[in-house]
Amino acid sequence: MPSEPRRPATPDEELLGAESPLIVSLHSDAARAERAHTELERGFEALRDICPAVSIFGSARTPPGDPDYELARETARLLGEAGYAVITGGGPGLMEAANRGAREAGARSVGLNIELPFEQRANEYADLRLDFHYFFTRKVMFVRYAVGFVVFPGGFGTLDELFEALVLIQTGKVRHFPVLLVGSDWWGGMLDWMRERMLKDAKVGPGDLDLMQVTDDPREVVDVICSGAERQGLAA
Repeated sequence: MPSEPRRPATPDEELLGAESPLIVSLHSDAARAERAHTELERGFEALRDICPAVSIFGSARTPPGDPDYELARETARLLGEAGYAVITGGGPGLMEAANRGAREAGARSVGLNIELPFEQRANEYADLRLDFHYFFTRKVMFVRYAVGFVVFPGGFGTLDELFEALVLIQTGKVRHFPVLLVGSDWWGGMLDWMRERMLKDAKVGPGDLDLMQVTDDPREVVDVICSGAERQGLAA
């Protein structure tokens, strides 16, 4: 016996589950398209003067005082001192750490929050906060206004943003866009598997793994970001 239709938990579910008889459709496709258009337009307007910026990703579950938290905070502070705004997902954990470091440097600190079925607490260190209903509109902002990604240990959301960037670079949608993985112990196993399986089985090309750089040094992050920004004509 089919379940009764239920209200979607988020606008993303309402959009992506619109063809399912188990999800109540709350809007027409025209209304959904208009909402996406509004989110993009609002983001473009709010962030038009933010470049050059760096988007920093990492776990929402990492508490203050954790070594990764302090490393993200220090990295963001150094990027801020080098003249870059910092963009995060606006939530707690390593997002909070990065926004906090940017604020400590006197740099623009941006949080792009997302509506989730469970409440994502917005951190208090984002000076400019934007709220998004749709993941895909939010992703545009992470890439468009950044000269590079800095990726700390995290879960599915962090990996999603990492591989989104790698696909864009691999396919030539963005160029000279550095992606730094901070934490060699954390990322080492994934990279070993990619070399042993993806590269060995020719699922990626020999140069594809070079699209990422692993480091434990915040100052190296700044140096690589600065070099990448210069190649994009967007140096701070």
